[in-house]
Amino acid sequence: MQTIIKVHQVAAFTAGDQGGNPAGVMVRAALPDERAMQHIATEMGHSETVFAAPSGDGWRVRYFSPEGEVPFCGHATIALGTVLAHQHGDGVFPLTTNHTRVNVEARASDGFGYASLEAPMTSSLPAPPALVQAALALFGYRQADLDDRIPPAIANGGASHLVLALASRERLAAMRYQLAAGRSLMQQHGLTTISLVFAETPQRFHARNAFASGGVYEDPATGAAAAALAGYLRDLDWPHGGQIEIEQGVDMGSPCHLEVSISDQPGAGIRVAGRSRMMGE
Repeated sequence: MQTIIKVHQVAAFTAGDQGGNPAGVMVRAALPDERAMQHIATEMGHSETVFAAPSGDGWRVRYFSPEGEVPFCGHATIALGTVLAHQHGDGVFPLTTNHTRVNVEARASDGFGYASLEAPMTSSLPAPPALVQAALALFGYRQADLDDRIPPAIANGGASHLVLALASRERLAAMRYQLAAGRSLMQQHGLTTISLVFAETPQRFHARNAFASGGVYEDPATGAAAAALAGYLRDLDWPHGGQIEIEQGVDMGSPCHLEVSISDQPGAGIRVAGRSRMMGE
């Protein structure tokens, strides 16, 4: 008799009831072995699939892209919170990743949800000039395309991202690159994504995230990169006013909206929130 494996599909960070970044969510009594999790994530084909099992007072979680395990994923965490709220009722769910503990608070009804996560401690440092030049060449950008108010940086909020701030929305919309070359560059420098952003106002950003390291050309919404960006803005003393909003996925035809709260404490976790909808199993 064939075993039926149930994987929920959830769109996270939706813009109202539209768009969102799909994630696979598997909740079981015990985590499958690593090979099985990788196979399931590859078969699902979403940028990430999260696996969760009860552990102590919370849940043990692991995240897999189609090509390998990733340390942390924001949109899959929002998706997991939505599934847990549907199964166990609204509440706060402690999660233990491979490297840290995070909480996701979620409420859900009628196939929809709203969840917020507190990302791990953040850090940032200036990006090496050679990496910046290689990234500009990858996307066909020039130094003049960058917004010098937000210098290139490697930012971390549970995973490492190269942040490149562009000076115009048009240049962001023009993002193009070769997947194999992007994968090589990201793997060489230990990057989960390259985060391209444009500051429309100090509190409103537009973003695109190249995720070649996971075998995905672009992520419609990236909670981990949003947390890393917010932590970097705090390090820059950017006038964020305690909160920013990020529009992402628009250029892919899958609009996403991320709400990001920023405390004044250097390095403290960033809270990322958004809506979600169940897509089926």
